[in-house]
Amino acid sequence: MTPVVVAMTGASGAIYGARLLQVLLAKGTYVHCVMSDSGKQVLKQELKIDLSDLPTDDSHDSHDSQLFLQRLTEHEWLDTPERQAAGQWAGERLQLFDNDDFLAPMASGSHLTAGMVVCPCSGSTLSGIACGRSGNLIQRAAEVHLKERRKLLLVTRETPLSQVNLQNQLQVTQAGGVILPASPGWYHGVGQLLDLVDFVVARILDQLGQHHDLMRRWGGSDQ
Repeated sequence: MTPVVVAMTGASGAIYGARLLQVLLAKGTYVHCVMSDSGKQVLKQELKIDLSDLPTDDSHDSHDSQLFLQRLTEHEWLDTPERQAAGQWAGERLQLFDNDDFLAPMASGSHLTAGMVVCPCSGSTLSGIACGRSGNLIQRAAEVHLKERRKLLLVTRETPLSQVNLQNQLQVTQAGGVILPASPGWYHGVGQLLDLVDFVVARILDQLGQHHDLMRRWGGSDQ
């Protein structure tokens, strides 16, 4: 089964990436995950989750994957029905990679994937992808997805946007990527903060062609 690549970088909105991983794994999806150092710092600042002591090397130890997911989704907002199901799959279907590991499978176009999501995507990561910098695994994997014409989603969050940021987004779009801002809607019924997170995660899953029931769709019979 081909994996979805999930990258988390140093933009605000770490909750989106954590919830995306939880939902994908709960569905039994294979996931290759890579986090930047700044992504880990934001996760610690926003959700009080510290991953600095967890290994992310080429050993792919199943215990490390389970511990990673457990730690990543321990915030009270992520105490969801998907948590237990995700944990059951983590050791088998989640692989972790260091952002400096250019020998990781997604660094090559010969490795098939079901798409890549950078969630959240920082302005510096967007810039690196837009200009094809490939200075780390996240940038290199994004370049691979563009050149292989595979789905690449960048979940941006910064606001307001400078002309440079807009030009970078346009350049990625013209190269075949999808800019999916973390801009939750309210029309689906919002009863708690996680509903706003799930709106964005639902749109990501739609782009990946993954079935879900995270939100009510506009025009549905329950509207």
